[in-house]
Amino acid sequence: MSQSPHDIIKAPVITEESTIQSETRNQYVFRVDPRANKPQIRDAVERLFNVKVLAVNTCNYAGKSRRRGMHHGRTAHWKKAVVTLREGDSIDLL
Repeated sequence: MSQSPHDIIKAPVITEESTIQSETRNQYVFRVDPRANKPQIRDAVERLFNVKVLAVNTCNYAGKSRRRGMHHGRTAHWKKAVVTLREGDSIDLL
């Protein structure tokens, strides 16, 4: 699977927990393509932000069933990646 870095990294996850991780542990959280593996995520982050990645941890999330009145639906499955950067590197997400 040959994709551009913009196809692999979908969006940053900006929550209270991810903000604390970025300030204390130098870890950043992204929504990524569910088919992407750890080496592809590492390469994409290094190419997009010009940083050195030490570790990539991933977690798959299953979509949930949702109802809106009589209509039934399902939210999409998605994948989260927590990327640890080397000391001194940082990513300005905002």
